[in-house]
Amino acid sequence: MNTSSPSPKLRVELANGVARLLIDNGAKRNAFDLDMWRALPPLFAAIDAEPEARVVVVSGAAGLPFCSGADISEFSTVRATSEGGRAYEQANVEAFEAISACSKPTIAAICGFCMGGGMGIASACDLRVAQEGAVFGIPAGRLGVGYPPSAMRFVVAAVGAQRAMELFFTGRRLSATEALEIGYLSRLFEQESFEGGVDDLAATIAANAPLTLRAAKAAIRAAAQLPGAPTLEACEALAKDCFDSADYMEGRGAFLEKRAPRFTGR
Repeated sequence: MNTSSPSPKLRVELANGVARLLIDNGAKRNAFDLDMWRALPPLFAAIDAEPEARVVVVSGAAGLPFCSGADISEFSTVRATSEGGRAYEQANVEAFEAISACSKPTIAAICGFCMGGGMGIASACDLRVAQEGAVFGIPAGRLGVGYPPSAMRFVVAAVGAQRAMELFFTGRRLSATEALEIGYLSRLFEQESFEGGVDDLAATIAANAPLTLRAAKAAIRAAAQLPGAPTLEACEALAKDCFDSADYMEGRGAFLEKRAPRFTGR
């Protein structure tokens, strides 16, 4: 695939069916600026269109946190007016929706800070895993910014309405252990096992039937009533595609022959 990025602070690497979207803005502790938000939709569209990409891992580049939120310096520039603030929030919404709409499974692999918009990015992903010591929070109430309803729905889907209210009302930080306990995370790894654990999870997903994963993701998104979720008819068509596929025949054959299946996504 073409791994060129609209922003030099984001890059995509593809190997063994795993597309890795790396956030690389070390000077700002991986805070997102407007150009980065605007770069996410075309990057996810390119990943979605790449047949070799079977799962997407979003993480900070080596040695960097996941995302410390929005670039605060832009509050006095691109977000200095109400019009600029609304345009910025629209860029946020479009980024979250692009992540969620990706037909392939997405994993937020979190270490260090996952704050504000970073928690929005993680909430839009299908799975969230973290390293011990990760910190989560949404300090919007201390900044006077508003979250659009479509963006809020991702957080509510991830933690439930009451937890979402607590996070926004208090602005307090969650530890990785608490994030796991409330169901925001699916797995929590010790520091020394984090990279290997993420690799194993991504490899396990990448080895499974792509059409089945696409159909399952669509149906779950519809059941959760996430923004932009497919219709019931679209979900049923995706399930039918599975039974009409060569991968379905391969899966049955591999099961009968007691061997690992080799899925092609067709």
